[in-house]
Formats: sequence, structure tokens, C-alpha cells
Amino acid sequence: MTRVLLLDVMGTLVHDPFYTELPAFFGLGLDELLRQKHPGSWLDYEYGRRGEQAFLDDFFADRRAYDQAGLRRAMFAAYRYLDGILPLLEELRRAGVEMHLVSNYSDWYRAIEERLALSRYAPWTFVSCEWGLRKPEPAVFAALLGRLGRPPEELLFVDDVERNCLAARAAGIAAHRFRSAAVLRAELRGLALL
Repeated sequence: MTRVLLLDVMGTLVHDPFYTELPAFFGLGLDELLRQKHPGSWLDYEYGRRGEQAFLDDFFADRRAYDQAGLRRAMFAAYRYLDGILPLLEELRRAGVEMHLVSNYSDWYRAIEERLALSRYAPWTFVSCEWGLRKPEPAVFAALLGRLGRPPEELLFVDDVERNCLAARAAGIAAHRFRSAAVLRAELRGLALL
């Protein structure tokens, strides 16, 4: 019986500016931005292997100068709840559903918290930059099971990335691939969580 929700953040609860606002900030298409950026800088930042300034300095493979403060402002200003998510979180909180945030993200998750106060609904139980692990690594789910002290059959993992859902299922945790708040609400009603 499902009793606990493990919720991804970016692309599931919160708009991810990487795909729209970030390319727009540089005046590039996403494909061109991906070709020009340093291939490992963001990943290292999400793992907590480098700090913010090192990430910003190495954002582009050629280490060109750019408006770093402007980049931060553009990213932070774009953090917002996805359509329908805030009422769903409110409904889950009223229903007393235990929830935990499980995010691959850098220490910019603090800016998300400052802007949206997600911790009103769920603690930031797992953030990759603090654990040195990223979904879909099996160690993430093993660590979550150990930390929560709950059997896998009591958990439902919700993420917009299929490979992360597959990794959760491999650990014995039911998983829902997020597509919209409405679809998730229907799934949760089917599980009698709402």
C-alpha cells in the first residue's frame, strides 16, 4: 500500500529554465547552447564536485566571459510551479500524505526554496549536490530506502524522466512518469491517496 510520495522537482513540480530561459539569455538555440557549453560543468555542479563560481566560470567550453550575475537572475526568476501543481500539493498536504523531494540539482535548489517555499509541503530529503549521487544511480534509491526506513512497497516515486522511473522500479519502488498535474492527481486518487 502506497503511503509516501517521492517527488522529483525540476520538470515535475517546478519549471526547468534550462531548456527555454537559458538559451534565450544567451541568444542561442538549445542545440547550439549544448554544443558550446562545457560538457561536464553542470553535471559536476549537480554532483557537488564544484562550487557555483567554478561552474559559472566554466559554463562555456572556451571559458568566454559573459554576464554571470545576469544568468543567475534569469534562472532564478524563471522558477515557478508547473500548471496545477500548487493546488495538488495543497490537496496532498490537507490529506496528510507524507512527501519527500528527490532532486538532481545544484545548490541553486536553495533559490527554488526561497522563491517557492516547497518545504511547506515536503522536505528536501535528497538533493544530488549534497549526496554526491544522481538519479538514476541505484545507490540513490538504496540510500532513500535506508534514510526513510520504509519498505519499497510503501513508496511511490514521481519523476518526468523515464530512466529515473525505471531505476526506482528496479529498486522495488512503484514509479509514475509525470506528464501533468491532472494525470498525477488521477493516479493518486486511484491509489486512494486523495
